[in-house]
Amino acid sequence: MAVVEVKNLEKNFGKVRALDGVNLAVEEGEVYGYIGPNGAGKTTTIRILLGIIRASRGEAKLFGKDAWHNAVEIHKHIAYVPGEVNLWPNLTGGEVIDFFIKLRGASGNSRRDELIEKFKLDPSKKCGTYSKGNRQKVALIAAFAADSDLFILDEPSSGLDPLMVQVFQECVAETKKQGRSIFLSSHILSEVEKLCDKVSIIRQGRIIESGTLSQMRHLTRTRVMVETRQTPTELGSFKGVHDLEQAGNRHSFQVDTEELGRVFKHLSEFDILQIESAPPTLEDLFLRHYRQDGGQD
Repeated sequence: MAVVEVKNLEKNFGKVRALDGVNLAVEEGEVYGYIGPNGAGKTTTIRILLGIIRASRGEAKLFGKDAWHNAVEIHKHIAYVPGEVNLWPNLTGGEVIDFFIKLRGASGNSRRDELIEKFKLDPSKKCGTYSKGNRQKVALIAAFAADSDLFILDEPSSGLDPLMVQVFQECVAETKKQGRSIFLSSHILSEVEKLCDKVSIIRQGRIIESGTLSQMRHLTRTRVMVETRQTPTELGSFKGVHDLEQAGNRHSFQVDTEELGRVFKHLSEFDILQIESAPPTLEDLFLRHYRQDGGQD
């Protein structure tokens, strides 16, 4: 049974349809990436999963239970981190962390202290003095200190400096090793690519692509730089070759993955001196889906 199961989910705000038939499933021990720009429907999906708002149509289940009707029971098994954290300004960071831990009926002191050290947080300062990054650290520490089965993270690394982003990623990897599930909403493509087992891309309330990274990469192009002793003919008109740039006998271009073999076979006829290729990234796929020029390359 999937930890999270969403079927034909719709949400309307008046005449505006924020979600339009969303389907996804998060399995146990899986890190699931949910990506899209601001306003695509990521946070609306998460609010429905948390039981904060009710879906207009469709199903949203966590641990086999309805997200709206069983929200209290579900919340005993999940930890949530929003992208914009608001804390009580007159409480210290340590007091807020302890409060959240005690709400779950656990002490968690050893894990708490370890995470405070990892994230380099001063827990004695009042939350009103914290920067956005430090407020985010408080929420992350409280979440990862919890003994939860599912972590719902909405833009969780927002405001963190690069070193703390790395710490966050280590915490995600450790949580996955423990067999727990993570639903990660983000627009930071490199983060999703590094952490996630599966990815869904949402655009204007609809899932436009889903799958593992390897399954989705067949839709992207590989970047190639090649130097040849002789100038290759007809390379620019080759099927699957895009954005060709040539400087002498050095050629850089993108090529559709399914055409790689044919293109390389052609290049081999011109005495290859050097070749470099970079596998397609999630960013390549994301940008191809989000081109705003009518679908033209």
